[in-house]
Amino acid sequence: MKQKYELLAPAGNFQMLSTAINAGADAVYFGLQEFSMRESARNFKISDLKNIRKICGKKVKMYLTMNTIIYGNEIKKVEKIIKEIKNKVDAIICWDLAIIQLCKKHKIPFFISTQASVSNIETAKFYKKLGAKRIVLARELNLKQIEEISKIIDIECFIHGALCSSISGRCFTSQFLFNSSANRGKCLHPCRRSYIVKDNEGNELKVENNKIFSAKDLCTLPFLEELKKAGIKSFKIEGRNRDPRYVDIVVRTYRKAIDKKLSKKEIDNSINELNKIYNKGFSSGFYLGVPTSDDLAKIENSASNEKKHFVGKITHYFPKIKVATIKLVSSLKVGDEIIIIGKMTGLEKSSVKQIEINKKSIKKAKKGQEIGIKLPLVKKNDEVYVIKK
Repeated sequence: MKQKYELLAPAGNFQMLSTAINAGADAVYFGLQEFSMRESARNFKISDLKNIRKICGKKVKMYLTMNTIIYGNEIKKVEKIIKEIKNKVDAIICWDLAIIQLCKKHKIPFFISTQASVSNIETAKFYKKLGAKRIVLARELNLKQIEEISKIIDIECFIHGALCSSISGRCFTSQFLFNSSANRGKCLHPCRRSYIVKDNEGNELKVENNKIFSAKDLCTLPFLEELKKAGIKSFKIEGRNRDPRYVDIVVRTYRKAIDKKLSKKEIDNSINELNKIYNKGFSSGFYLGVPTSDDLAKIENSASNEKKHFVGKITHYFPKIKVATIKLVSSLKVGDEIIIIGKMTGLEKSSVKQIEINKKSIKKAKKGQEIGIKLPLVKKNDEVYVIKK
């Protein structure tokens, strides 16, 4: 029987949620407005869980992250949340023992977050004995170490996305510099900045790359088959702070690679696709060995070779003739590649083949004009973006 692998996608808002499912995710992970490691993502309210389940249906799993540091005066609030979400999510991703105890008390399945830095078999046995159904392993493990632990319990590992210059994301730099704790979901990413290094006498030290804390993004496509052999059950994509286009391209790319072993040419083509979206260059992380200076980012912003620009919103959609009207805030011309993003739509791709104003065809429309174009099924208030290379 063919091994079933789970593809787990980030959902920072409803647009990303719908996009992830349409792109082929088997499960999604998301946070509420409190106790989530990505506070700057839009996140969800408890009242949203019914709609999330409706969008996910019966096949797509829902995992709630509650993986921040928890303080004593917050325990009652945490328990109230856990009681309210019972039977509304498939599992809680956590690491604080207080939340683990509350999950056990209220009989809610829980996974151990990478924040717990599980790095060996004995720790895995400990959490399994506590009742954990799965462990998201420490990011600092290589394939051999992962394979050993996978014999004890189901394993979830990150396969793509941002990497922190810290032990499994447990960084104190943002708190130290800006009084904004990464371990409370408020990281201001000081590691992404450029630094000048000086000695005590004020002499500037020569460093090969002044992005001394900024890691390239993880990309496991070239060795995904080895991850399968290591016994990983769930392949996780980082990126709750990204946008729906990032989710669409990354999920579709890894969906293909999980379902079928890719040739060298297919892998190269897939990496070209990944280069269209936000990235800081790509690295193998710790999977193939300890990272070197080659795994540090050389740029401060994104290395992507394509950008999306907002051009307007859908004002009406006529499903019988598949025509949408768009109020433009920027110019649009025939031949432009566009994407449409919406809460229920997720993400749709299209190209502008014809533009009409008052039943007259034009080649280019200007800012402020309301135009009509042929589009797949979209909804009023969906956002329209043009892709520029």
